[in-house]
Amino acid sequence: MRHESDAFPRETSPMVRIGASRLPFRKNAMTNRLTLRKTGALAGAALLFSVAAEPARAESLAITYGLSLAGLPIGTAQMTGSVTRESYKLDVQAKMTGLAGLLTSGRGAGVASGVNAGGKLLPSAYALSSGGGSQVYTVRMALKSGDVAAVDIQPPLDAKVDRVPVLESHKKGVVDPVSALLFPVAGRGPLMEPAACDRTIPVFDGAGRFDVTLSYAARKDVDVPGYKGPVLVCSARYTPISGHRVSRKSTQFMADNRDMEAWLAPVEGAHALVPLKIAVRTMVGTTVIEATKVNLTKTADAGAPASPGGGARHAFAEPARP
Repeated sequence: MRHESDAFPRETSPMVRIGASRLPFRKNAMTNRLTLRKTGALAGAALLFSVAAEPARAESLAITYGLSLAGLPIGTAQMTGSVTRESYKLDVQAKMTGLAGLLTSGRGAGVASGVNAGGKLLPSAYALSSGGGSQVYTVRMALKSGDVAAVDIQPPLDAKVDRVPVLESHKKGVVDPVSALLFPVAGRGPLMEPAACDRTIPVFDGAGRFDVTLSYAARKDVDVPGYKGPVLVCSARYTPISGHRVSRKSTQFMADNRDMEAWLAPVEGAHALVPLKIAVRTMVGTTVIEATKVNLTKTADAGAPASPGGGARHAFAEPARP
């Protein structure tokens, strides 16, 4: 039987569900609610294949994050991948450390891939694995042109009378939580403009749909090993659509929450933004996911990216087991 607590329900922090994308810790009250939801959130990106005589330039990224709750370190996370203006693949791993790690099987991994049609993400595959031992939770999802084509969740969610039903319309024109960590910017103009924040991200995580709306708040300079320069600070709002439980106090708390923000840094080669920091106030304190090391490397990408309509006919992606 799956358990949910008021402190960290399945539908808690959107940025975490986006960011950590329900990554590790769905099975445990402290763990799964922490990363899944507080890692969360952050936004997606990728890139559509264009016919060109020379190979596309890929940007390999590797970002290490520290996770904290109420000022106390609770874990680490890594996001790695390759992105261009045409395609993307991201791999996110997270684990709890310290006391939280001793008390929980707090590990998780998620992968996503797809294309970008003019600054709009079209994910083709997403997979998540979290927990450990006999308590492993997995989600596998195939998409086609931004619409969910197939989903497999193991073990299945418990039926709850107060869970808002997921309609077919809620699974169209969406991105998965890992893809939502990459923010493509349309056109070829400057990346660090306030307008780059302004967007609504429709996220479907396999079990439910929620929207994250970002708006410009400020521009700051940061100095992190591997990156020194400007970031856009975007305020975030969470809107539950379906799959959440209306009786949970945390659902309304997060919907009313105005203390959420994402700090986004440029990935020039992919004309996109990635999060260096996500901060989300929760019912038990503020969760912060903050980069401790950044590595961006430009490479020639001779490989063929996924086709814009691809996804449904391919096998599910498989993340590394936690």
